Amino acid sequence: MPQAVIFDLDGCLVDSETLSINAIAKEIRDMGVSDVTYDYIRDRFLGVSMRVICEHVAEQTGKTCADDFVDRVEERLFARYRSDLRQIEGVTPMLDELKDRGIPVAIATGGSIRRMGETLRISGLASYFEGTSFSADQVEHGKPAPDLFLLAAQELGVDPEACAVMEDSPHGIQGARAAGMRAIGFVGGTHLDPMRDEHRALLLSKGAAQVCETISDTLSALLLD
Repeated sequence: MPQAVIFDLDGCLVDSETLSINAIAKEIRDMGVSDVTYDYIRDRFLGVSMRVICEHVAEQTGKTCADDFVDRVEERLFARYRSDLRQIEGVTPMLDELKDRGIPVAIATGGSIRRMGETLRISGLASYFEGTSFSADQVEHGKPAPDLFLLAAQELGVDPEACAVMEDSPHGIQGARAAGMRAIGFVGGTHLDPMRDEHRALLLSKGAAQVCETISDTLSALLLD
């Protein structure tokens, strides 16, 4: 059994990736990159920080990414969150089970500190991660580097090798493995509906110990030694 569990947020605890990908794609199109589609963003940037996406936009446009790019994307996103954000089915019982077992939990997300806070608040999950939610904004290198996972383990006071991770992105699986953690892939988010089998294979190829489609199966996998 792990001594701590670290969760990605978007696409793992909340079914937000479809909303997020659409917001990013629309903002980039408004900046003049007309051929950017939902699939383009999903296939290239799932789980990475907005900093990396900004760098890509700059390369595509030949212009410096606007300072308020992230803010504009997030304003689009939060408007949708207030009406459409939902937890992944089974998340609250999973977190309650881990709490009952005395296993500490943390968030390690590629999203900004602001987005992380709003996502947890609107979804009703904030109380589970008081003082243990961490953003790529807080480290030098986001996923697929191990920095964010190592920060979470350090703040939890647990050796990285004793942590289990739940991730839906290949970048996240790579980062968790680079940190020496056991990684469990998750493919239950609606953003993966058209490509679930392919994504499962991709996560396994990046080092996932197991890939699950439901929260109950994911909990069982996380609790394995």
